[in-house]
Amino acid sequence: MKIIPAIDLMDGKVVRLYKGDPGQKTVYSDNPVEIAKKWESAGADVLHLVDLDATLGIGSNLDVIKKILESISIPVEVAGGLRDKSSVLEMAKLSERIVLGTLAFKDKSLLKLLLSKLGEEKIVISVDHKDGEIVINGWQKDTGIKLIPAINEFLEMGFTEFLLTNVSRDGTMEGPDLEFLEQACNLPKTNIIASGGISNLDDVKNVKEKNAFGVILGKALYEKKISIEEAKKLS
Repeated sequence: MKIIPAIDLMDGKVVRLYKGDPGQKTVYSDNPVEIAKKWESAGADVLHLVDLDATLGIGSNLDVIKKILESISIPVEVAGGLRDKSSVLEMAKLSERIVLGTLAFKDKSLLKLLLSKLGEEKIVISVDHKDGEIVINGWQKDTGIKLIPAINEFLEMGFTEFLLTNVSRDGTMEGPDLEFLEQACNLPKTNIIASGGISNLDDVKNVKEKNAFGVILGKALYEKKISIEEAKKLS
């Protein structure tokens, strides 16, 4: 299982939000490049970079993202605000993988085009949900779409990589949502990255037991409740 620390960027700083609420943020560093190097040296398999300003439509951290990509050698997946063809293709040139959420649900024809251009291993579909119902636009908009049927539709299109976040758990350190994770991991030909709620090593172990492809470490990592080195021993 891949150990994947998250760096969430807002106004050029490393932050964590509580349940995706920009009004409830904690700033952990004003030097994202330094943090990226720190997680790389600790043994991270992949880095998960999120541009929260782009996600919320209030700005961009592209310059910071480029600096991080130039500074480290481990694979990086980039998420946040990639909602049109040009921004997706630009980021696809820069990073190992791109994470698509809102676009994936709003423009299936463009999604199919991107799949044919980039291949399924380059694209991670972000299936963010509140207790089994998909949310988009930085978790601000409900869709009424059920999680498992949504994943099945993307599987039929040819996608295999998914980022699964229960928004109700994100930034809470209340433990991961194992119920929906298990349902998703049981689907054939899926690589599921579990995100949200990780608080300790037992949570990492529990996620691994559900056959997750990877696990995102966020707030627990920044609050020193868990370390990449410890998590790697379980993976």
